[in-house]
Amino acid sequence: MKTAYRTIYGPASVLSIREVPIPEPGPDEILVRVHATTVNRTDCGALFGRPYVYRFFVGWPRPRVVATGTDFAGEVAGVGARVRRFAVGDRVMGFDDNNLGSHAEYVCVAERRAVGKIPEGVSFEQAAASMEGAHYALNFMNKVPLAQGDSVLVYGATGAIGSAAVALLKDVGARVTAVCAAEHHAAIASRGAERLLDHTRGDWIGELAGERFSFVFDAVGKSTFARCRPLLQENGVYISSELGPGGQNVFYSLAAPFTRGPKVRFPLPTDIPRTLDVVRPLLAEGRFSPLIDRSYTLEELPQAFEYAASGQKIGNVILGLA
Repeated sequence: MKTAYRTIYGPASVLSIREVPIPEPGPDEILVRVHATTVNRTDCGALFGRPYVYRFFVGWPRPRVVATGTDFAGEVAGVGARVRRFAVGDRVMGFDDNNLGSHAEYVCVAERRAVGKIPEGVSFEQAAASMEGAHYALNFMNKVPLAQGDSVLVYGATGAIGSAAVALLKDVGARVTAVCAAEHHAAIASRGAERLLDHTRGDWIGELAGERFSFVFDAVGKSTFARCRPLLQENGVYISSELGPGGQNVFYSLAAPFTRGPKVRFPLPTDIPRTLDVVRPLLAEGRFSPLIDRSYTLEELPQAFEYAASGQKIGNVILGLA
């Protein structure tokens, strides 16, 4: 089989595509023929080894798994003797933010990990694009006492996290204002944003003219608490997908219980199985549709990483393997 291969952290140039034997599933594992996966921000962290602390989760001093890839959608091609949840031929999807090595034609995954069946009528590409961004979006949402009718601003609404957040917030009844480039307003409006602002033209904060939000979700980590604080209600919350300058978001969140006014919370992501439990029914019912930018082949993986890391992508970058 073909697989991504690297032995050190570094830029996309450290990657190669190699032929290796198809792995044999262990007693508690399934062998998945991967049809689609994504190249996402988490994958970039696993490739580049940044932030440095991430290396303690995916391997130090060098990567624990030679292939990159954190998610997959495909078909079960083999099962171990103790596997009970899946059978050969099942269409499955899975995600692990500590690197699965799924940028490969086949991958072995333990049955106990976050793996579930793909709903009928959902393509492999849609399934693959429905996990990483949605997982982090849900971990924004579960850090705040979100109620129906709450006003939420999503900054960076065209990213995998931001576009998923807009759709998931709309589904629970929030009133969403989204910030992204005007050329993508139609795509984000179709996912549930009530109001759209263009961050590329003028002062988008000034356009809000004194409005206040229950929550501000910075889905790309390109703003700061100081800049967004005037947009928050007295008990409002700011959450960012990044650490912030000097790691300030971590320190602000630790200080939150001792301060008055708007707070920062830091969204440590947990409970991937719950993400699959939430997303799969929404996919089946047509209530969630991931935003997809473009597709690459496995041989084009270095280019896919370069594009994913460029800051230009919207939604998800698909890697097709079948």
